[in-house]
Amino acid sequence: MKYFLVLFPFIFSSILVAQTNQQIYDIIEAVSSKHIEKNIQTLVDFGTRNTFSDTISNTKGIGAARRWIKSEFEIISKDCKNCLEVFYQKDFVSKEGNNRVPHDAWVVNVVAVQKGTKYPNRYIIMSGDIDSRGSDTMDFTTDAPGANDNASGMAGTIEAARVLSKYEFESSIVYVGLSGEEQGLFGGAGLAKYAQDKGWNIIGIFNNDMIGNIKGVDGVIDNRTFRIFSEPVPPNETERERTLRRFYGGEVDGISRQLARYVYKTTKTYMPEMNPMMVYRLDRFGRGGHHRPFNDLGYAGIRIMEAHENYTQQHQDIREENGIKYGDVIEHVNFNYAKKLTAVNTINMASLASAPPQPKNVAIGGIVQPSVKFKWDKVDGAKGYKIYWRDTTSPTWDNSRYVGNVSEFTLNGIVIDNYFFGIASVGENDFESLITFPDKIFRD
Repeated sequence: MKYFLVLFPFIFSSILVAQTNQQIYDIIEAVSSKHIEKNIQTLVDFGTRNTFSDTISNTKGIGAARRWIKSEFEIISKDCKNCLEVFYQKDFVSKEGNNRVPHDAWVVNVVAVQKGTKYPNRYIIMSGDIDSRGSDTMDFTTDAPGANDNASGMAGTIEAARVLSKYEFESSIVYVGLSGEEQGLFGGAGLAKYAQDKGWNIIGIFNNDMIGNIKGVDGVIDNRTFRIFSEPVPPNETERERTLRRFYGGEVDGISRQLARYVYKTTKTYMPEMNPMMVYRLDRFGRGGHHRPFNDLGYAGIRIMEAHENYTQQHQDIREENGIKYGDVIEHVNFNYAKKLTAVNTINMASLASAPPQPKNVAIGGIVQPSVKFKWDKVDGAKGYKIYWRDTTSPTWDNSRYVGNVSEFTLNGIVIDNYFFGIASVGENDFESLITFPDKIFRD
């Protein structure tokens, strides 16, 4: 009996920490691999989706592909009583001065906005790329099916819209097909500037680029691991922010890194069979993706993708050489894996869109003291706040304490020198915001 009494407080505490929401499990179950497969096949059947390919044909080229994507968003919107605002967002790209642009053209994105009920100007964005390419990015006529790169991400985005449009959320969610990725991230740059001009308060962008391959060029087969790429700090930070970081830390605690940690935590909570792999890098070595233009403007953005790439199936004309089959064809796509990564997106967007805004003006103090002190501004919609801390060498937030509906708190017995700290808002529904790393220092 004594043994049980000793263990019970620990068990009870664990139960409290592991609270989950049934709606999130329902969202996971609703994601369909069959729908994703159908969408990928349709995109592949357009032959090539090179950004500079045919825009007139109803069956071939980028024009037919983007019209079909728009029609899919419109069908989804009709099913949810016109809950999506669907439109084209476009920018003109000139051949002059661009060595990867074969001719002048409009780069057209397809956008579907599901407005939030409480914070309509707060946006979470999920993107896939419409366009594909062969071995030569200037060749806009040769078939380039782009089944994994990136019909998989585009199909996942359409499926996410189908699933999440069945629900209402406090913040807005944007589902978008971006063009011009292969020639210079034109579509992402255009939408990021559009959002900035419209004054969108972007919580974060989930760039899904290649979410369907489970067999790597190195022979590894893995249908559970996926990568989350995020840069450490915003590229547009001020010189003062860089200087302060030398003394107070935060080299790996920028807004994109907090978004990556949020995805890690939510996935481990609701999909423990998955293995999210945080990669401390903007993107793959020397390469880029459509989250970068958003990062460039100071928005949080991450890339979600498969863990094991196969380079013989990327940016390759369909052919066979020396016994190796090249080409990004649909036979290489694992639809159940694409379903899993689509579910990762849906549950994180649903969680963020259900949460209150994150705390602002978070200040920290406690230099040469046996305690850490915090102050922050309360936010609309929060029932309370949770303080997180971790070892300075840990990639994840490992410790937390809920402190109620207050705007300042002292953690006794913890030395500020040995940990990093952050604060999240908690809504009445128990959904949490992104964690805010302290951006101010105070002394008593």
